[in-house]
Amino acid sequence: MIQVLNKGYVRYIDHLGTDLSVVNAARASFKKESDWEYSEEMVDQSRILEFVPRLKEADRKLINYLAKHNHGSPFRHCYVTLEIKAPIIIARQIFKHVIGVASIEEGTNWNEASYRYVTAEPEFYIPSSWRSAPENKKQGSGEPVGEELTENLNALLHSTIKMCMDRYELAVKHGVCIEQARGFLPANFQYTTWRWTASLQAIAHFCNLRLGKDAQSETTEYAKVIYDIVEPLFPVSMEALCNEVS
Repeated sequence: MIQVLNKGYVRYIDHLGTDLSVVNAARASFKKESDWEYSEEMVDQSRILEFVPRLKEADRKLINYLAKHNHGSPFRHCYVTLEIKAPIIIARQIFKHVIGVASIEEGTNWNEASYRYVTAEPEFYIPSSWRSAPENKKQGSGEPVGEELTENLNALLHSTIKMCMDRYELAVKHGVCIEQARGFLPANFQYTTWRWTASLQAIAHFCNLRLGKDAQSETTEYAKVIYDIVEPLFPVSMEALCNEVS
């Protein structure tokens, strides 16, 4: 589990496939199959030697060719499942990669904790800094505001959360169902948790977009962690698909 922001995290759950899976999915068109080659390498700077599996050079070139020419289907034979906890405002940005025709083609699925059933106390994101509005842009952000303004805004945010929590708890105390009582809570900065299963192609697409210069910085923090988790699982493919990132 890797912590992100103040109370969020990304946790690896499971994965399917390797770089070799991508290669052999592509080679299926010609009814061919490749295998690892093994090189003798020193382990952990000790004198112990291991035979480490590596892709053949021809297979590396094939993965780079597939990525360069947007042949996406071989990358959809590999999947990763992650558990993510993030503010709802960030979760909904990531959710954009689940809905729509493009995401269906790329392969992705999402199951989120239901706060109709979860009775844990709501948690909220408190920014470590607030950013100024950008000049000559309708969206995005500029440089951080001063420390004094940040302290004042965080004090206001804390008081707003307390007021909303008091009203939420009052409603629950009087027998109102949680699914309606939560209407008193400030949704955007409230944390939610979900499991995201996505193909290698879908995750690379997410990283390419959310590690870009125009992405919201909080979402970028999650994208960095997701990239760092997935890249060691599929190093050749992630380098090929995310060449501008890596």
